Amino acid sequence: MTDIRATEPIAGEVISFRTADGVDLRLRRVGPPDAPAVLLVHGHGVSSEMFALPEIRNVTDVLADAGYQSWLLDWRGSCALPYNESGRPYTFDDVALYDLPAAVAQIKERIGEQPLFVVAHCIGALSLALSMTAGLLPGLAGVVAQGVFLTPKVSTSARMRVLLGSELLGSRFTHLESDFRKVGLWSRRTLLYAALSRKGDCPDPTCRLVHYGWGMGAKLFEHDHLDTRTHDRLAQLFGAVPLSVLPHLRQMELAHAVVRWNVDDDRYRALPENALDAADRIDCPILLLSGSRNEAWVDSNKLCYEVLSARNPGVGVRYTEIPSYGHLDTFIGRGAALDVFGYIVDFLDEISAGPVHIRH
Repeated sequence: MTDIRATEPIAGEVISFRTADGVDLRLRRVGPPDAPAVLLVHGHGVSSEMFALPEIRNVTDVLADAGYQSWLLDWRGSCALPYNESGRPYTFDDVALYDLPAAVAQIKERIGEQPLFVVAHCIGALSLALSMTAGLLPGLAGVVAQGVFLTPKVSTSARMRVLLGSELLGSRFTHLESDFRKVGLWSRRTLLYAALSRKGDCPDPTCRLVHYGWGMGAKLFEHDHLDTRTHDRLAQLFGAVPLSVLPHLRQMELAHAVVRWNVDDDRYRALPENALDAADRIDCPILLLSGSRNEAWVDSNKLCYEVLSARNPGVGVRYTEIPSYGHLDTFIGRGAALDVFGYIVDFLDEISAGPVHIRH
């Protein structure tokens, strides 16, 4: 008997909207109406599909069963939108200033007085941190940031690869393709992609390429945590990565803080130059999640918890580490419903039940 869930995407109301700088984005609402809302913000080079994989019990399933409606955002870095490949170059300043506030406004217009939570992953969480500390997202009920938040930190080898990637690759290519099949055997990029995908034991070159962070050397997930069906469609789940964002990412990592890229452009003046210095503007409880084997951002969220606890004791923050998990498998892993999502639901339930008392 065919598993219907493995072949059909999750249904839901789709809302298209345009940001103040003219970029067309998309929201999808799933779950019970008139329920507390949860905005799900994906990482870079993927899409909101990472939250709604039909072949596993995904986070939208778990949230719906717990009485929450999910709002899945595809921001300008989504591989499901044409802008990611064909739009003008952008930085994460644009996501923080334009995409996230516009998405929150769309949701609040429809949910009225219902509470709104945010669950953000990777670059989505970095952009969220910048937007929140700019005061652009007031009144959120609570935030879950997975992998990284205010204090990005990578390994030394990954730092050098980002440095070289931004300097060498960025001068030759505009995007790094995830699907190895799109490169072909006779492309001028073939040898480069072969080098970038050489690491790992999986026979699938696309898996090797994305598994080790598009050639940056840090594992994005624990390979054995993926359902076979998820593994077989990695080329659908991962899109092209615009290399124009690497300099901003490098600047953030060197500072070990979320920083504004456009320091001389008045359009971005609303954003703090250093989000960590404006952390006192965070006005809701924060749950920092990270897999214990996160090689993409190592112990960034543990560092964030320690820094915020010391510098901003008024910010309600806690840190939870997921044993044996890496980075992206915290959402796309076949066992994440049992191992990860319970922490998210417990956090949301605690806030929904009344005042939250954070224990440091």
